[in-house]
Amino acid sequence: MAMTQESAEIIGLQAIAWMASNEELLPVFLGATGANEADMRSGVGDPAFLGALLDFIMMDDAWVRDFCDSVQLAYEQPMYARMALPGGEQVNWT
Repeated sequence: MAMTQESAEIIGLQAIAWMASNEELLPVFLGATGANEADMRSGVGDPAFLGALLDFIMMDDAWVRDFCDSVQLAYEQPMYARMALPGGEQVNWT
């Protein structure tokens, strides 16, 4: 299922809002990525940052479920959004 970059960016923006409100996970994200809160604010307009945030969320099934449940998305939607953002192309190793 293909997704437009615009639709993917909307999901990325939802992910930023969800992450910013998650007092438990936000410090983990910031520590793991080296980002700070200013980076989060500027990341709103950066499709590559949105993709990196979705990559982080998709590291744990519980995070995916929590995020998707909070914004009423099907669980596979973050993956489709990630694929539509810069750096999300599927790699073919053959």
